Amino acid sequence: MVDVYDLLKQAVDNRATDLHLTVNLPPMIRVDSMLRPLGGEVLTPEDTATLARQIIPQTQSSTFKAQMNVDFSFGVTGLGRFRANVFLQRGSIALSIRRLPFDVPSFAELGLPSITAELANKKNGLIILTGPTGSGKSTTLASMIQYMNDRYRYHIITLEDPIEYTFHHNLSIVNQREVGNDVLSFAEGLRSALREDPDVVMLGEMRDLTSISAALTLAETGHLVLTTLHTKSAAETVDRIVDVFPSDQQQQVRSQFASVLEGIVSQRLLPRNGGGLVLAYEVLIATPAVRSLIREGKTHQIPSSIQTGASFGMITMENRLMELVKNGFVDVDEALEVANYPDVLKRLIDGQKFS
Repeated sequence: MVDVYDLLKQAVDNRATDLHLTVNLPPMIRVDSMLRPLGGEVLTPEDTATLARQIIPQTQSSTFKAQMNVDFSFGVTGLGRFRANVFLQRGSIALSIRRLPFDVPSFAELGLPSITAELANKKNGLIILTGPTGSGKSTTLASMIQYMNDRYRYHIITLEDPIEYTFHHNLSIVNQREVGNDVLSFAEGLRSALREDPDVVMLGEMRDLTSISAALTLAETGHLVLTTLHTKSAAETVDRIVDVFPSDQQQQVRSQFASVLEGIVSQRLLPRNGGGLVLAYEVLIATPAVRSLIREGKTHQIPSSIQTGASFGMITMENRLMELVKNGFVDVDEALEVANYPDVLKRLIDGQKFS
């Protein structure tokens, strides 16, 4: 009989970040961003159905039947925590399971820039982590929450779907709410947060106009809001948030967003030469000049502001990628593939002589 816990142990032993279980393939794992077979027999529809039943919480079974997919997290003693998505494909069940270590890594362990700590020391405003799925946004958010938990007497509320890292109260009170189990939606959680005396609210993802509007309002009322968005760059993040709103509200939203934004960190994870992963990032800090560009709708000038804002802790994705190439951490081709402006990165690399 197939056993999902045995597969999870094998995945952990192989340093995998993800385990994929789908019909007509053996179990597959992702190691250093690359998929490869874990071994074993090709899975049948009966196999994947059995594997799903082993981990879907009883409270989520009806959700899966009604919506044909479900997200949840779970812990396995001695292995860690995992985030799972169970879904249907061509009439059979498939599973994608991501490994979440028990311990929240520090900024240094993640390879984050020192400006991250300065952002986490802010008392109010909006901090956004961006990047594609699998770029480490949730882990960076968790690291920032743990940093605050260890240093400040805050009331921190997290709104997640599902809960990934679990926090223990330290100097702060950390209350974690899972969408679907503890609260109906992100938007409802944000609205109720105003009545719960928070200092910090961590919103797992801004998904729609309602949650974006609520996050801006919460930041505007003197709270610190941390959240994520699936965008490639800081400039694209600004445009995405503004464009969600009707055209007659966009100028007001630009002004509101400009006043509450503290910083945007855009992330990518790349395979490290020699094994493992390494973090590339772009950092935008909301200086007075940047706030003016946002208010005036001149987002096309934001990359130039990042380029000239090194003294404020800003860095372009291209400059960070050049550092990684120069230090031998990543290959040129890998760097060019994730650059926002590959031609700019190529010129930077060509202008350097790497030993």
